[in-house]
Amino acid sequence: MLSWEEFNAEESTAVRPANNSAPDPALTEQAEKIAESLSDPEISNDYPEPANQASADEEQPTAEQLSAIKQAQAAVEKLDTTLGEEELAGQAERVAVDDKAMINCRADLNQLVPFKYDWAWQKYLDGCANHWMPQEINMNADVALWKRKDGLTADERLIVKRSLGFFSTADSLVANNLVLAIYRLITNPECRQYILRQAFEEAIHTHAYQYCIESLAMDEGEIFNMYHEIPSVAKKASWGLKYTNEISDPTFNTGTPDTDRQLLKNLIAFYCCLEGIFFYCGFTQILSMGRRNKMTGTSEQFQYILRDESMHLNFGIDMINQIKLENPHLWDEKMKQDATQMILEATQLEIDYARDTMPRGVLGMNAAMMEDYLQFIANRRLNQLGLKEQFAGAKNPFPWMSEIMDLRKEKNFFETRVIEYQTGGALSWD
Repeated sequence: MLSWEEFNAEESTAVRPANNSAPDPALTEQAEKIAESLSDPEISNDYPEPANQASADEEQPTAEQLSAIKQAQAAVEKLDTTLGEEELAGQAERVAVDDKAMINCRADLNQLVPFKYDWAWQKYLDGCANHWMPQEINMNADVALWKRKDGLTADERLIVKRSLGFFSTADSLVANNLVLAIYRLITNPECRQYILRQAFEEAIHTHAYQYCIESLAMDEGEIFNMYHEIPSVAKKASWGLKYTNEISDPTFNTGTPDTDRQLLKNLIAFYCCLEGIFFYCGFTQILSMGRRNKMTGTSEQFQYILRDESMHLNFGIDMINQIKLENPHLWDEKMKQDATQMILEATQLEIDYARDTMPRGVLGMNAAMMEDYLQFIANRRLNQLGLKEQFAGAKNPFPWMSEIMDLRKEKNFFETRVIEYQTGGALSWD
C-alpha cells in the first residue's frame, strides 16, 4: 500500500515525460492548478470533478429556467394560507372527543385522535393482524382435481363456477362503494381508517378469486361476465347497485333527513345484505366442499375471505347503530320498515340463487336446507339492527359454519402457509 509520501511522489512524476526531458509546460500548468485546488479549503476534495466537466458558463441556468424559478418563488411568497382552511380544519382548531360524529361532522377529519369510537380503531388493528395474500395458499391439489374428468361432479363444478363468478364481481362492487361513496360521507377519522383497510381487503378478495380462476385455467370471460349473463347472479348485483348509484355521485352530500336516510340505506344494503346475506350460500357451498377434502385450496381462500367479511359485517353494523344513536330522527317507523323489507328482499334473492346452484342435493345439503339457513341468517341481521325477526323458529342446519366464523376457534392460519409469513417488524434485512 502506498504511503502519502510515495503517493505525492507519483503525483509529481505523473506530469514528467517518460524520456526525462524537460517538462511539458501545459502539463506543468495543469499540475499547478490541481495543487491549488487541493490546498483551497473552500473546495471539497470528496468528489473530484471529472476531467471533461463543462465550463462554469455552460452550467448557468438559462433565462427560461431563471424565469420559472422566479415565478415559483413569487407564487410561494404570495401563497394565502387561509385558502381551504374551512375544508382542512372545519370549525375547530383542535378536535375534542365531543366534536366527533359519524356523519355530518364539521371537525377536522385529518385529526385521528382523540378516539371517540375505540371499537373502530380496534377493528382496524384486528384487520391488519389478519393480513394474508392469495399466492400463499397452495392450489396444486385443486388444479389436479379440476383437470380430472371424474374429479368433481357436474353439480360441484357448477357451484365452483357460480361462486367465483358472483364473488369476483361482488367484492369489486363493495370496494367501489367504499371508495367512491362511503369513505367521503362518513365523517369520523377512525372509522375512515378501518374503511381504508376494508377497501384493501376487498382488493385482496378480488385478487383471490382471480388467482383461483387463473390457477384452474377457467374461461375468464365466462366467469367475470357471469353477473351480466346468469339471472340469479345478475339480480343480486343489480339489487346492490341501486343503493349506491345516487350516493356515488360526487355532488351528493348528506346533511338533510332525506340524504342521511339514503346513506343509511346504502350501509344496510352493503353491510347487512350484500356482505351479510348474499355471501352466505356460496361460502357454505365452497367450505362444505373443503370439509370433504375437495378443492381444499379454494376452500382455504374462502375461509380467510369469510373471516375478513365477518369483521366487515360487524364493523358495518356497529357503524349503522352508531348513526341511529346519534340521529334518532332517522330511525323512524318508515325507516324500520324499509330496512326490514331490504333484508327480506336480499334473503329471497339468495334463496333463488341457492335453487339455481343446487337443483339437486349436493355436498350434504340442498336448496331447502339452504333456505332454512338463510332465514336463520336474516333473523340475525334483523336482530342486530334492533328489528323484529321475521322467520319464526328458523334454525341453523349448518352449525359447523358458526365454528368456522368464530375467530376465537379458527385454525392456526400460519400452519397452512406455503411460505413463511412475517410481519414488517419481524423482517430480516440481512
